[in-house]
Amino acid sequence: MRSKRPFVIVTRKLPDPIETRMMELFSCRLNLDDIPLSKAELTAAIGQAEVLVPTVTDRIDAELLAAAGPALKLIASFGTGIDHVDLASAQQRGIIVTNTPGVLTEDTADMTMALILAVSRRLAEGERVIRSGAWTGWGPTTMLGHRIWGKRLGIVGMGRIGVALARRAKGFGLSVHYHNRRPVPEDIETALEATYWESLDQMLAHMDIVSVNCPHTPATYHLLSARRLRLLQPRAILVNTARGEVVDEEELTHLLETRAIAGAGLDVFEHEPAIDPRLRALDNVVLLPHMGSSTIEGRIAMGERVIINIKTFADGHRPPDRVLGSML
Repeated sequence: MRSKRPFVIVTRKLPDPIETRMMELFSCRLNLDDIPLSKAELTAAIGQAEVLVPTVTDRIDAELLAAAGPALKLIASFGTGIDHVDLASAQQRGIIVTNTPGVLTEDTADMTMALILAVSRRLAEGERVIRSGAWTGWGPTTMLGHRIWGKRLGIVGMGRIGVALARRAKGFGLSVHYHNRRPVPEDIETALEATYWESLDQMLAHMDIVSVNCPHTPATYHLLSARRLRLLQPRAILVNTARGEVVDEEELTHLLETRAIAGAGLDVFEHEPAIDPRLRALDNVVLLPHMGSSTIEGRIAMGERVIINIKTFADGHRPPDRVLGSML
């Protein structure tokens, strides 16, 4: 780092308190208009910055990193996921990558639980009926959904968010099941009354609700493949608040269209922001615009972690949220 006030380029508008603090601590170029940078603008930024603060919508791939200037030593990403950064290329160029883990856990778990309820109880359909003016009054067989009490929830990925979801699910009377690379510690499993399934295939075939809560990595791309999605029971619903690439969206759409599964709640999409028009046409799907972590508290906490990572690095120390190396 060339100075104690590094030159920081931020690619999107961040909460005002975070931008104010950044301006106090660093030499900053902010994006006050919040218009996503074009590839040319991002290339120029990465060639000039000492620290780049991108978001999950900025593709920091090998081609872009080839344009990095000699001053760039830190990519302090504003977000938990790091699948938008080519970690191997960054490592080859001696660029440290950090993220903001942990601060979005509760918010994302809240949204996951909300989608489970929304799909099971047909909340979005009911709201549309009211707004359309088509509601003619209560009826004993009108807008019947399904109770979640006593149902089986299968969590794919029992990290921070998976555990937070399991805590909520237990309170709603759901039976908690999970698949992970390895079981969680026994005390956590006991407290959550959770059942570990070594076989993802077997778990999927026995669940009423499946929630995707694992990160997107090369190993988890289409983890829920067409073959695995077809293991779901006709009564099952699938909720995804992780990353769209984890699920084969083409097959999921087909299963929803043919009612081979009961429904889905999706906050993320394989090719976002593009949404398959077939999904938008379905009434058994709740669609959200990647807002699982969208709380004021969460965004400020993310920004504070970014600042800590930059300040720690500028002071000559190891950033606390370094991901480069451990994620390869």
